[in-house]
Amino acid sequence: MIVAMSSLYLFDVDGTLLNSGRAGQAAMEEALQIEFGITEIDCDIPYAGRTDRAIIDDLLKWHKIEDTPENFETFQSRYFELLPKHLGSRGGRVLPGVTEVLEIITKETNDWTGLLTGNFERSGWMKVRHFNIDHHFSFGAFGDVHPNRDDVARLASQTATDRHGDAIKTIWVIGDTPADVQCGRAIGAKVLAVATGHYSLEELEASEPDVTLTDMSDAAQVAELLLR
Repeated sequence: MIVAMSSLYLFDVDGTLLNSGRAGQAAMEEALQIEFGITEIDCDIPYAGRTDRAIIDDLLKWHKIEDTPENFETFQSRYFELLPKHLGSRGGRVLPGVTEVLEIITKETNDWTGLLTGNFERSGWMKVRHFNIDHHFSFGAFGDVHPNRDDVARLASQTATDRHGDAIKTIWVIGDTPADVQCGRAIGAKVLAVATGHYSLEELEASEPDVTLTDMSDAAQVAELLLR
């Protein structure tokens, strides 16, 4: 197969490309313990489908830590330091079919394949690099600044437009949460939702993506769908 050079592919990371064994959450919780002395972490803060910026803001507020630029930077720096350890120790994996799908759609070039994720830029690349799939992506949009996932999608769309201009005819967003569906719609994209994260097939279908799959294990079918 040859990539249709007018189609852009934007992939979420956690729950879509890979399962890190909740390495990011574990690293954030350890950062709270080390930097702010939080010994009991018992908070009802959602992680899936959100940006790291929003998650850290909520963690600081929940534990009554002053949300200053200094505290945020301290937390973030420690998180980046701890993440590799947790990635290496929590038994994560690339999800079924992902490597094969990426190999097919980037066979000619990775110029049209990017990351669209709530991860910080540094940690997002750290995760895909750890699982040896980073070379399939030439750019990305990340959750460093925006708490709203739709704004990250708009950043991805603008980055791609700066790279390819009017040559982009179709955008596909591939993700595992209703937030991925919503942010795809915010940029007029088609959406492929996969039930490999925290949401069931039925929950994803309720958010009305263009296609819903249990996973990407039938790589040839998924690639044909995206390329077509």
